[in-house]
Amino acid sequence: MSDVLAVVEHRRGSLRDVSFELVTAGADLVGDTGGDLHLAVIGGDVDAFAEELSLAGVDAIHTVAEGDEFNHDVSVQAVAALSEELDPTYVLMGNTVNGLDYAPAVAERLDLPLVTDAIGLQNDGGLVVTREMYASKVESTVEVDADRAAVTVRPGEWDAAEEPGEPAVEAFSFDLNESLVRSRVTGFEEVGSGDVDIADADVLVSVGRGIEEEENIELVRELADALGATLSSSRPIVDNGWLPKDRQVGQSGKVVTPKFYIAIGISGAVQHVAGMKGAENIVAINTDPDAPIFDIADYGIVGDLFEVVPELIEQFE
Repeated sequence: MSDVLAVVEHRRGSLRDVSFELVTAGADLVGDTGGDLHLAVIGGDVDAFAEELSLAGVDAIHTVAEGDEFNHDVSVQAVAALSEELDPTYVLMGNTVNGLDYAPAVAERLDLPLVTDAIGLQNDGGLVVTREMYASKVESTVEVDADRAAVTVRPGEWDAAEEPGEPAVEAFSFDLNESLVRSRVTGFEEVGSGDVDIADADVLVSVGRGIEEEENIELVRELADALGATLSSSRPIVDNGWLPKDRQVGQSGKVVTPKFYIAIGISGAVQHVAGMKGAENIVAINTDPDAPIFDIADYGIVGDLFEVVPELIEQFE
């Protein structure tokens, strides 16, 4: 039997989506190992977070009431101390800005091998991690030649856990070495034109190279408005300066998991698909019936977007 410790994330008073995905990934892994799934909640409103995370598959939630926001030094010490207490076989963290900030330090502190950006986990006598390589064109498997390991999991690859459960909730305290806490979060400042966060949208209307000219984006914006949706794009649109960086979906943009994702004039390059394949429903509009986007689309329209989109706008208005 091998236990798993998953470290959840929060920001500005809310649990991040990857926290619920970590529950699913961890539950799947203990299903292979026969162990228990433990969650670590570090900082913030730990009691409220623990209530949200009381989900099926979770055996125990350990709350660490240290600070309000993520802190590298606090997280490293807390996860290390909790790991020494629980002795988990695997420690799971998000492959996020925060996760990649502290995961290497945790692995070094606990003398664990670290495998990053996992899109699949399996244990059949040993941990096997699936990763993508060469701009997501190839999947590879990494066989971890060690009894214990730390892993960061890519957001959007596992379904978010939703089914309620009744795990034990325990406050965990340890001797925090304040001399090693060299930074504190003093506030947040939005940068760029961050008027929206496309990662929070339920419906995204995304535009790609097929739009041809910058002025044509207004047509797609009208469709988004008619649907009450948020406008997003593929990388070429951002590279051309037609939309700001915060609207970009994909490997070098944001990973999104909306209820509906409408891809207009997007061919479906692997870099873009990596950022939106977790959407519940994908609708693709493209003139090329062999476009890769149709391989993952739930609904497809083969046609000229300049004819299809106005019709859709009329219908939805």
